[in-house]
Amino acid sequence: MKPIAIFQHTEVGAPGNIIPIMEALGRRCEIIPIVDGAPVPDSPEAYGGLIFMGGYMGVHDSYPWIAQEISLIRQADALDIPVAGHCLGSQLLAVALGGEVRPNMRREIGWQRIIVEGEAHAQEWWGQPDAASLLTFQWHGDTFELPAGAVRIASSAHCRNQAFVVRDLHLGVQSHLEMTPHLVRLSLQRNGAQLVHEYNAGNPAVTSMAETGRELEERTAEMCASLTRLYRRWIQRCR
Repeated sequence: MKPIAIFQHTEVGAPGNIIPIMEALGRRCEIIPIVDGAPVPDSPEAYGGLIFMGGYMGVHDSYPWIAQEISLIRQADALDIPVAGHCLGSQLLAVALGGEVRPNMRREIGWQRIIVEGEAHAQEWWGQPDAASLLTFQWHGDTFELPAGAVRIASSAHCRNQAFVVRDLHLGVQSHLEMTPHLVRLSLQRNGAQLVHEYNAGNPAVTSMAETGRELEERTAEMCASLTRLYRRWIQRCR
């Protein structure tokens, strides 16, 4: 089987639990460290699937690799190679397939719950027929509008489009289900001032610094279980 390519854009936006999940599911990963200046591959054909991680930048920023990654996603779609995106990665996927990205009505930061859509298709992807909501870790200011043909599989009170699938092949997730305790702490260390500013301004979609740093082992383990179910479905179409 071909390796799964993981595109890392920032230090904080590391794959986290994705690599052990993939290894447990029998898939080998290859990190492409955009953060360190690695080039975007010219073609996706060497990989069984593509995963794009998050980052502080936006899809409309002028970094050359953003346009290159969007082009790569379009090539993968034409070749039926599965693509998954987390946060910025989900927005890149949405834009590549014809959707739009714009500022969300408010920033979401910290621990939030997303609502699982009621359709059978969504339940199949999440792998939890009785789950009404799932715990997630959020850190974003933008949101995506769904591309044509996409099916929303999760929403929230503060951001309507939280997760989607396209052609039962591609997966976009706005939140950070991949987080480990280390990555949560690193996020607070690097970007905690933004959280404090939003929380003190009364943003209802932001948890306090104390709450965001609480019960990290339990919370990230719960998210890892959710992400495992998603990726167990996603890799069925990987090469």
